[in-house]
Amino acid sequence: MIKLVVGLGNPGTQYEFTRHNIAWLVLDQVSEINSKIWKSKFKGEFTDLEIKDEKRYFLKPHTYMNLSGEAVGELCRFYKIEPHEVLVIQDEVDLDFGVMTFKDGGGLAGHNGLKSIKQHLGTDRFKRMRVGVGKPNRGELASWVLSAFKNDEIKDLEKILIGCVQALDDVLKSDFKRIQTKYNKKNFLKE
Repeated sequence: MIKLVVGLGNPGTQYEFTRHNIAWLVLDQVSEINSKIWKSKFKGEFTDLEIKDEKRYFLKPHTYMNLSGEAVGELCRFYKIEPHEVLVIQDEVDLDFGVMTFKDGGGLAGHNGLKSIKQHLGTDRFKRMRVGVGKPNRGELASWVLSAFKNDEIKDLEKILIGCVQALDDVLKSDFKRIQTKYNKKNFLKE
C-alpha cells in the first residue's frame, strides 16, 4: 500500500509551469487534498487524507529538485513509512509528452531528484509515477526541464493532468501491479 505520495518540483514562481514541476501540477489538480490545509514541515509542504480507512500523506519538497530526498527521508522517518510504501511523481524525459507509466524501483535514469531520494532512503525500491515531458531536439536537458511548456503543449496539458490524477486515484485505491499494467505507457493524448 502506498502511504506517501511525493510530487517532485522546485519552489518559486519562476519554476511553476516548467517541465520539472509537472508533478506539482498533478498534485494541484487533486481536489481532495487541495481543499485541505498544507503544513510547512519536513523541508516542504505536506498534507494527509484518509483513503480506505488509512492515512496517506502528500508531500511537495521545497529543497529544490537535487535535494528532494532530505524532505522525503525526514517525513518517512517521522511517520515510519517504508521505501516500498512511497510513490514519487516525477517528470520523465525518456517518455514522450502525454505518456505516463508506473515503475517499481530500478534505475534512476540520471534524475537528480530520484538520486537524492535513493540516497536518503538507502534504496531505490520506491515506486514512481513517470510523467513524460519529452526530450529536446537539441540543447541540454537541464535547460529543457527548467523551461516552460510551449504554447502548443499547454492546450494538451489539462488532458494529461486529468489522466494523471485518475491514475493516482486508481493506484491509491487498488493493487499497484494491476494499476501498473493498466497504465503501462498510457498516452493521454491519444484518447
